[in-house]
Amino acid sequence: MGSTSGIDRRSLIKRSAALGLISVPTMSFLSACASGDSADGKVEKGEKSKDNPLGVNASAPLDFVLFDGGFGVEYAEDAVKAYEKAYPKAKVKFGSTQKIQSELQPRFNGGTPPDLIDNSGAEQMDMGVLVGKDQLADLTPLLDAPSIDDPSKKVRDILRPGIIEMGQYDGDACYILNYAYTVYGVWYSQTALDKLDAEYPEDWDGMLALCAKAKKKGIAGWTYAGKYPYYIPFSLYPFIGKIGGREVLDAIDNLEPGAWKHPAVKAGFEAYYELYKKGYVLKGTPGIDHVESQTAWTQGKALFLPNGSWVENEAAGTTPDDFEMKVAAPSSLDSSDKLPFGTLWASGGEPFIVPKKAKNPDGGMEQMRIMLSENSSKNFTSKVKSLTALDGGTEGLELTSALKSAVAALEKAGENILNPRLQDWYVELQKQKIGAGAIGEMMAGRMTPAEAMKKCQEFADAAAKDDSIKHYRHK
Repeated sequence: MGSTSGIDRRSLIKRSAALGLISVPTMSFLSACASGDSADGKVEKGEKSKDNPLGVNASAPLDFVLFDGGFGVEYAEDAVKAYEKAYPKAKVKFGSTQKIQSELQPRFNGGTPPDLIDNSGAEQMDMGVLVGKDQLADLTPLLDAPSIDDPSKKVRDILRPGIIEMGQYDGDACYILNYAYTVYGVWYSQTALDKLDAEYPEDWDGMLALCAKAKKKGIAGWTYAGKYPYYIPFSLYPFIGKIGGREVLDAIDNLEPGAWKHPAVKAGFEAYYELYKKGYVLKGTPGIDHVESQTAWTQGKALFLPNGSWVENEAAGTTPDDFEMKVAAPSSLDSSDKLPFGTLWASGGEPFIVPKKAKNPDGGMEQMRIMLSENSSKNFTSKVKSLTALDGGTEGLELTSALKSAVAALEKAGENILNPRLQDWYVELQKQKIGAGAIGEMMAGRMTPAEAMKKCQEFADAAAKDDSIKHYRHK
């Protein structure tokens, strides 16, 4: 995680107002008066013990709101039952929604946020604003608490590499804990490739040849979430990083002048544009959403889909039993690539936060400690077909073909795991501007690669100069 530049009060107020974290003084005053809470609104701390290292108040209510997305809610409901078993006097209020910002923004505004939130989905609250407005609790007490399965190890010592760093915005404080561990890449059906007597192509010439072969059979090479073209970078960004090295992606994340003009970006854009030019993208793709693209893919209308490892669970309803879903790292462009085949993007996802003004922050952190136990982790993996932040946690599980391939992809990548930060440092820039306004336009044939590169650089330069945006840099 990188260090951050400063941000002035005026700029932060502008972004906070947009998110709704401030309101007119009169309303704020009325909200505070109506709450009837004590000065800090916190429940009394409990007594710390071997079984209760965070000092949770055993009888205090817990308020937990989950994003109801591709992973569903059952895994969290099971974790809540484990909390209730450990603290039988505590009443847990558990709810789920897809409208995280719409429903929780007023509660932040009124000083009554939940104790634990899965801040994910299309209505994800802006993490930079939440951190900048001092709205989130530092999760260091959780990280330093003994883990449930092995009290000799702290929670921080059982997490996958990069999880803590992704939650750090200023210094060592950690404000976010990403519970899922996502493998991004090119998803495919081994069954579909077998029918074409083909293997996953390790270089771009092979990719084009396979797409040409599929086209003759009436099958498209690729499809993607055309309405949400920021899915394309799930395979395009690591492709660029593989060609030019991770420093190319770091420069893009850092909003450096000319970062989008790098030869590796040019090569990556031109390669993907060739998929469009040669008719290897499923007809109508620019007009479909993520679910429609996944459905077309599971129906065998296209071979390849850029996506993340949540796709197995999200597309389960349309996936044939014999589909044999797998994920692979991006193909090599050619032998001149700086990083080897197998280089891929993998990082934490599904960000959980504990608001600073939560009534029971200790309870929120304890719920996360329970979720990071081996039992909860295995339950998540077996039910939603995805890995968790717990390093390991798959021993004894019967893994699906998709999960097996994800684990194998991570092993093959070794140290060559990339983690572009644009999507969590600058959400609007990545999704609405670079994703929809440039890359999506290029893949729909409405921009050339040169035009898309120029537009990406313009968007990045504008963001770099915008003093209402909190800026971050890789160390």
